[in-house]
Amino acid sequence: MKPFLSLILFFTSLAAADLNIPFEKYTLPNGLRVILSPDNTAPVVTVYVIYGVGARSEEKGRTGFAHLFEHMMFQGSAHAPKGTHFQAIESNGGTLNGSTHPDYTDYFEILPANKLAVALWLESDRMRSLAITKENLDNQTEAVKQERRLSFDNQPYATAVSDVFPALAYKNWSSAHSIIGSFEDLNAAGVNDVSRFFRTHYAPNNAVLSIAGDIRKEEVRKLIEAYFGDIPRQERAKSPDLTEPERKNAEWQTYKDPLARVPLVMIAYPGPKRRSPDYYAITMLDVVFTTGDSSRLYQSMVKEKKSALAVEGQLGGPFGGVTDYKDPGLYTFNLTYNPSLQARQVVEQFEQEIARMQTQPPSAKEMERARATMRSFRVRSLQSTMTRAQLLAQYELLDGKPELLNSELEQFLAVTPRQIQEAAKKYLVKSKQCALEIIPAAPAEAKQ
Repeated sequence: MKPFLSLILFFTSLAAADLNIPFEKYTLPNGLRVILSPDNTAPVVTVYVIYGVGARSEEKGRTGFAHLFEHMMFQGSAHAPKGTHFQAIESNGGTLNGSTHPDYTDYFEILPANKLAVALWLESDRMRSLAITKENLDNQTEAVKQERRLSFDNQPYATAVSDVFPALAYKNWSSAHSIIGSFEDLNAAGVNDVSRFFRTHYAPNNAVLSIAGDIRKEEVRKLIEAYFGDIPRQERAKSPDLTEPERKNAEWQTYKDPLARVPLVMIAYPGPKRRSPDYYAITMLDVVFTTGDSSRLYQSMVKEKKSALAVEGQLGGPFGGVTDYKDPGLYTFNLTYNPSLQARQVVEQFEQEIARMQTQPPSAKEMERARATMRSFRVRSLQSTMTRAQLLAQYELLDGKPELLNSELEQFLAVTPRQIQEAAKKYLVKSKQCALEIIPAAPAEAKQ
């Protein structure tokens, strides 16, 4: 069968029937979990490595370490000196990157299938022997500071979202501190501190290696054993206590942002337990509520009342999404609103729509649109080897169930209008709400 025709038939079957993405999972003796998902429709492969360490794993006085390590991991290792990682992948026609999240840090390479061994060699060498030197630490500490200056401190809303909002939304320090970290903590970091962080968290038994694309499983198994098999496991770090006290009173805070040009209000509610029935109900509620021009909030606040310029909702926001949401977490809304109005007027209209959801469950037409949207998004996203590798690894790390890739869509689609209504009553409660009003301000007024 021609590859193009095979691809069409493959994704047509996905849209028409249950998902059936092939994969297999096994674990090396050193604890590294491996997931292989073959797809021979195109000669491309994604290598994705996820470590179970994120900003919520940091200790007091050591904020920013998770993000710092995202940078350190590209500074060379025993057999791949600084610059080798980028040069080796890009010269072989590939792309690569890494990212820091509240609960994990991940790295990936996408490249021609016949260059798979290059990515495996690079990932294994830095897992085994990252070059942690004072020169590299100083260099990347400054790089992180500069990134903060350019990407956060000099961008509208960014400082409010990264620093102010977590402290408003959470009471537990592990969740409430800045995901980026502070300059003071980065300046205080020494080589010994960073080395200990690496040994503790960047171990094979705290990682998942996921490979999706044009692979031959037996060949890949041999490569993985050769490159990763002798990396020693480490004693696992104690998981942080993320217990969050119940919110009993609504909170409101105002932040004056000299870089903002239009006002925005962030509104959040404590979210449900991951993988609970309420988790699926809230996700589908959000599709009805905020996804697309036909959603309730868009129709009401943007199109009819013209009080909002844009509406967004996300379970797991503002630093993640549905797939990597981990409780305790938030269901967060961003309302960019008409400057002629006051934030509390906009929030009042928003709460009226919540009340309507609590008394008027989604109609059959709304449910049909929501299910079609969810199905379409999932099927289209799975055309990417990157998405497949990423989701399989996330589901393994956070749930121990990579098979959710094939089964969870059914659980979203099975949510009923009544379940959505009950979830709105249970979670979108005024007393559990926190709101951060971000308003444009002159530089002299900032943060006052």
